[in-house]
Amino acid sequence: MNGSVTHPRLEIDAVIHPPIRFSVIAILSRQKNVEFGKMRDAVGISSAVLSKHMTSLEAAGYIHVQKGYVGRRPRTWLSITASGSDAFERHTAALLAISRGPT
Repeated sequence: MNGSVTHPRLEIDAVIHPPIRFSVIAILSRQKNVEFGKMRDAVGISSAVLSKHMTSLEAAGYIHVQKGYVGRRPRTWLSITASGSDAFERHTAALLAISRGPT
């Protein structure tokens, strides 16, 4: 085996790879700003689980979390960062390369 050949699995992003985080980032790659409750419902998880995964994505710099109010009700919005968008593109490219197999 040639030492200069690298396997696409090396491009898989460990932060994005868990299915819930992958789902969140995938949604944000298409919809740039999503309210917390809508994201929770779209991914089909509890608020606590979404909050935990948001913390990991935010710590990696992949999402921005903005808190505010609609009327008197507190709201949280999620948006993807440029870094998150780049990481998602690399991650999905790696998954596609793996699924296609060696050329």
